[in-house]
Amino acid sequence: MSMSHEYDSIAALRDALTTRKVSATELANSALQAAQAHASLNAFLHIDPELTLAQARAADARLASGQADALTGVPIAHKDVFVTQGWRTTAASKMLEHYTSPFDATVVSRLAQAGAVSIGKLNCDEFAMGSGNENSAFGPARNPWNVNHVPGGSSGGSAAAVAAGIVPATTGTDTGGSVRQPAALCGVSGIKPTYGTVSRFGMIAFGSSLDQAGPVARHAKDLLELLDTMSGFDERDSTSLEFCDGVANAPGRIRSEFNDAVARFDANGSKPLQGLRIGVPTEFFNEGLSADVGAAVEAALQQYEALGATRVSISLPRTKLSIPAYYVIAPAEASSNLSRYDGVRYGYRTPSYTDLADMTSRSRAEGFGQEVIRRIMVGTYVLCHGYYDAYYLQAQRVRRMIANDFQQAFAGQCDVIMGPVTPTVAKRIGDNRDDPTADWLADIYTLGVSLAGLPAASIPCGFGGADSSLPVGLQIIGNYFREGQVLAVADRFQQATDWHQRKPELK
Repeated sequence: MSMSHEYDSIAALRDALTTRKVSATELANSALQAAQAHASLNAFLHIDPELTLAQARAADARLASGQADALTGVPIAHKDVFVTQGWRTTAASKMLEHYTSPFDATVVSRLAQAGAVSIGKLNCDEFAMGSGNENSAFGPARNPWNVNHVPGGSSGGSAAAVAAGIVPATTGTDTGGSVRQPAALCGVSGIKPTYGTVSRFGMIAFGSSLDQAGPVARHAKDLLELLDTMSGFDERDSTSLEFCDGVANAPGRIRSEFNDAVARFDANGSKPLQGLRIGVPTEFFNEGLSADVGAAVEAALQQYEALGATRVSISLPRTKLSIPAYYVIAPAEASSNLSRYDGVRYGYRTPSYTDLADMTSRSRAEGFGQEVIRRIMVGTYVLCHGYYDAYYLQAQRVRRMIANDFQQAFAGQCDVIMGPVTPTVAKRIGDNRDDPTADWLADIYTLGVSLAGLPAASIPCGFGGADSSLPVGLQIIGNYFREGQVLAVADRFQQATDWHQRKPELK
């Protein structure tokens, strides 16, 4: 395991760096060695020690000069859908196998400006399309708790790298649950912020009205460290928010809300969450939820009640409709976004063709994987003349109703909503090979949040599976721009439990 794993949190790492107990270069070398030692997890797609150590030496220089920022010297890694200078950006696809970007994504540049040291690029589902990281053109990432099981997707490499202790934090993207789900299945923490909070500039697009970047780490406080740095208005992203509920969308906003919530909790003494109303949707606890996951989530809710919170039963009546709505809207946007990969200007080009149309057709058929092709075809179909009104517009209407259901709950019934992240623990690699759409059903608890654009986190809350050895995640959903509150509520649970500190035994 890497040296960073010896420190309990990013705050502890920062203290060790500023007091010269360890250097950024030592941490970087240790993380590089850990990545190599655990190469069988297939969490990384590209590592370049020279690039990493150059960043580490620059971080050491900043530390020596007393000009360190919040993340200076902290080793991290990026999901391979964020474009990066130097490191390849493939989106885990043959289509972009050899692509290197001439610029950095905003998320990458903001974390670099804060002094974070990148170890490399992380495995994911191809173009972020999947729930298990099995759709990567370079093979599946593996779950550190059991390498025969998926780590979740699409940010599977991001969650696996943190769970394995290679790096203390990573970046991911969440379109329909792709930060929350792998965090849950790997026993780490992750958060998807409000849509528009974090810039999408330089993030390879899947579903433009859904994609959001979010961090993965072990602690809720570590998520705060990254998210507060990543967030902020970016004029290069047309979907970036300049103001969040009247407050400037800038670094510091989320931390301020977190601190305000913590101050309120501290004032309540032994019942810190007194007055907090937790909405529990009845639709999240139906016949589709496995008993082991349900039991772990129920125990977590009881822990919150012991901390002073009040449980309120609520209804999100269109939960089941989130699956068909999402799998019309997301493929439609994917069809549009991925039309640029035609073999003409960049990306994979077939070696054998007769004319331009044949070149484009063959390049796309050979360069894209089966799940990407499947979603492009679905998306193209629903956007066709004659089907647009029947499918796409209807799905958008359902999307609005789903968002309204959440707002009705937040308006007078509850402050946060809690429930499971996934219906089951991590499945075995290859389990759904004969039914490629079966994984779509596993997104039922995360899709509504994405369609509504709300913030939501996943934190570890127990274990399940045949031998109770696979992690279970608790989902915490907040109202718009309440990322700080969500993280503060998560942090209180982690102060009272140690699920997030459990680590897999790696060989």
